[in-house]
Amino acid sequence: MDISIIGSGYVGLVTGACFAEVGHNVICVDNDQRKIDALLAGNIPIYEPGLEDLVQRNVAARRLRFTNSIKDGVDNSQVVFIAVPTPPQPDGSVDLSFIERVAREIAGVLTDYRVIVDKSTVPVKTGEKVTEAIKRYNKSNAEFDVVSNPEFLREGCAVADLMKPDRVVIGSPSDRAVALMKKVYEPFLAPILVTDVNSAELIKHAANSFLALKISYANALSAICDASGADVEKVADGIGMDRRIGRSFLNAGLGYGGSCFPKDIAAFIAISDDLGVPFTLLKEVQKINQDQKERFIKSIREKLWILRDKKIAVWGLTFKPDTDDVRSSVAIDLVNDLVREGASVTAYDPKGMEKAREFKLLPESVKLVSSALDAVDGAEALILATEWKEFANVDWAQVKARMATPMIFDGRNLFDPATMREHGFFYKSIGRPSLGRK
Repeated sequence: MDISIIGSGYVGLVTGACFAEVGHNVICVDNDQRKIDALLAGNIPIYEPGLEDLVQRNVAARRLRFTNSIKDGVDNSQVVFIAVPTPPQPDGSVDLSFIERVAREIAGVLTDYRVIVDKSTVPVKTGEKVTEAIKRYNKSNAEFDVVSNPEFLREGCAVADLMKPDRVVIGSPSDRAVALMKKVYEPFLAPILVTDVNSAELIKHAANSFLALKISYANALSAICDASGADVEKVADGIGMDRRIGRSFLNAGLGYGGSCFPKDIAAFIAISDDLGVPFTLLKEVQKINQDQKERFIKSIREKLWILRDKKIAVWGLTFKPDTDDVRSSVAIDLVNDLVREGASVTAYDPKGMEKAREFKLLPESVKLVSSALDAVDGAEALILATEWKEFANVDWAQVKARMATPMIFDGRNLFDPATMREHGFFYKSIGRPSLGRK
């Protein structure tokens, strides 16, 4: 099929590359000419495992190309996906100006039937607004259908998620549009749920909110475990073995972050408030998530006493491993909190340091170094903020030798407490006894 995707960020670029990989002809459109130039030169602006090879292979096969022209994309496609940003506003609601602008531009060049697909995460009833906008600004009175097709990609494994999806949600009242959408997804051999547009839009916010709820539940349990001497991982294993609950997303830690969960939970709260049915449970999920970071900093302060002028090493800046995404990262928030208290911070992240500097998310006083071992030189404490695999494989003898005092605060429960004790470290994790298993 001939497909265009307007917006070449995390969602748009991964989606376009994967669609091309299964044989579709894909045009990725973006209004950022620098991004288009970089892509045309073979430079991928984001880090996502497997994405660079996928893009290069399909560009070489001429199934994937890039342009800044929406007209080019609409004229040469049967299905047009909208995958532009939907950033949060100060009150938690979603800024839909990019969606509205793209809808107007599509309307201006639409001359015959197209399926217009909302791929971006949008509030319920956005599809109705997109439909109204295209009708209002389309001088040709061309036929079209608007479909909601939410994405369920996890950064760090987005390519695998799209190539082997758990499900595909298609929201549309049009048999014609649904038939074309099923053809788009036929090569992926995934279960397809067909529903109305409003239900499809709600599914994405409802799914992310439920996952965030599970994370916050595990973090609330970790506080009880800390107070009682229980092990949150064993508690999570015990309840996770119940098939009705499941073990995934029950890992205690610093809390959720990233470009999706914080934004989507805030948006769902705003959506429910606007509909007159306040979702108060999600407000508590937000509070638990914020409290978890504050509890962690308190545990550091209790051990180090005064943070001012203390040299602290931080491993990890991205909101999760296997991505370079530092947006709404709890690790970044943690570093900034430490600096505000006067600490001297040295940090290392395998992929996120360049983006952290580019987006000016860290104070200039934060020293970024080229390795995990360099970060701990002279440090009085080490904080594990992102659970990159390379951190689990360091030489602990070298780490201890290079630190001023051997103290580790593990914000992701990556290390075994007993092992850290054997290496001679003071070790504090989240919701687990410090002495580990006997």
